[in-house]
Amino acid sequence: MEITQNLSDKAQYDYELVLKAADGDQRAYAELLGRYRDAIYFMLLKMVNNPSDAEDLTIEAFGKAFKSIKQYAPNFAFSTWLFKIATNNCIDFMRKKKSTPLSFETPGDEMDDPSHNIQSEDMDPEESLINHQKLSMMKEIVAKLKPRYRKLIELRYFKEYSYDEIAQELELPIGTVKAQLFRARDLLFNIFNNTNHSF
Repeated sequence: MEITQNLSDKAQYDYELVLKAADGDQRAYAELLGRYRDAIYFMLLKMVNNPSDAEDLTIEAFGKAFKSIKQYAPNFAFSTWLFKIATNNCIDFMRKKKSTPLSFETPGDEMDDPSHNIQSEDMDPEESLINHQKLSMMKEIVAKLKPRYRKLIELRYFKEYSYDEIAQELELPIGTVKAQLFRARDLLFNIFNNTNHSF
């Protein structure tokens, strides 16, 4: 399909990247991610007012967009299409979060603060087993990451370190910690998609 004339130069360049990505060019995917990651993240942050949720939703938005990239048609800008996917996904997330009581069955709760889970000290044996299995699967997948990314995920989610604490522990600037953690979460997302694990 030829590039339509109603697109701006920026949108036409995006479309060229989309065509390359649709053919399996990983560098094109990476460039599209780099061009819009921050903008998507800050838009979602305004919607959910939670940095961790905004990071998760950003990765989900790109994951959904890249999975459906061959369905994109250039009658409007790629950025418009991407922002629409991110917005709709975020609205679905907020609707589910509002209507679903937090429990072990809540999708995505494997990274939540354990204190948000069932309040009773007498945990049902089946619930305890489910929680243990989730943690084991999570650790198994994290183990596939490169050492520097694995360490970041372990500190952030298993030991619940703050960004400042991670920066001190690894002797890195906090900006580097955030950037590498985002990349680590991106890699995790891809691994999740390529395994048969279900959480």
